[in-house]
Amino acid sequence: METHVLVLSFQEIDTRYGLGRAELHQFLELGLVRPASAPDAVEVEEPDELLPRLARLHHGLGLAPEAIDVVLFMRQRLLRLQTALARETARARELERFITGAGPLLEG
Repeated sequence: METHVLVLSFQEIDTRYGLGRAELHQFLELGLVRPASAPDAVEVEEPDELLPRLARLHHGLGLAPEAIDVVLFMRQRLLRLQTALARETARARELERFITGAGPLLEG
């Protein structure tokens, strides 16, 4: 999957997503966004996913930046676990088909 990294100014982020300068500095300190080489700008991977999520968690739910960091970490962990579960489920189905004689065992 291709990752999109964009450099956005604080002003662009404030205009598009409603995240102000102080909030962005907190997110920078926590490592949720990366500083860009340009002043008052950040580098963001998948900005149309991350920034609206940050805005919803911060403004919509009123979470502190530290809590947002925990929520995003838990979300990443959940996504990794879902991927692992899907892989193991597919392997179990493949093994079941092999045992019942319904098909060959494929290496994965």
